[in-house]
Amino acid sequence: MSSERQARLGDRIRVILAERLEKGLRDPRLGFVTITDVRVTGDLQHASVFYTVLGSAEEREDSAKALKAATGMLRSEVGKHLNVRLTPSLEFIPDGIPENAGHIADLLREAQERDAAVAGLAASATYAGDADPYLKPRELDDDE
Repeated sequence: MSSERQARLGDRIRVILAERLEKGLRDPRLGFVTITDVRVTGDLQHASVFYTVLGSAEEREDSAKALKAATGMLRSEVGKHLNVRLTPSLEFIPDGIPENAGHIADLLREAQERDAAVAGLAASATYAGDADPYLKPRELDDDE
């Protein structure tokens, strides 16, 4: 039962933060931030907020600093919209989805290239022995 409440609270926090970031913060360092996931601890007192930033590494660092500076304001915004006794503390964690997706795309491209190379070798390959080394039922009847 607790895990369902954690999930609902995490989803609600994600929506509140996304709406607040969509309105914008007054920090010019903040880039194009997307909240990807929020995980709340079992006692509902801590929330890990996973986010991604579209842009270069410098923009990601600046956005991380801006989010860290705005954590108190964002926590109070979450507290206003949640009906819980204690407002969870927020921890912003950069999500590794873009890097992982790029790595997976590279691996898939490499696998596709290897498959194409194997298909090219298979097209020009010949059998090592007879074309069909297996005996057919008719051939068994003729031999007996």
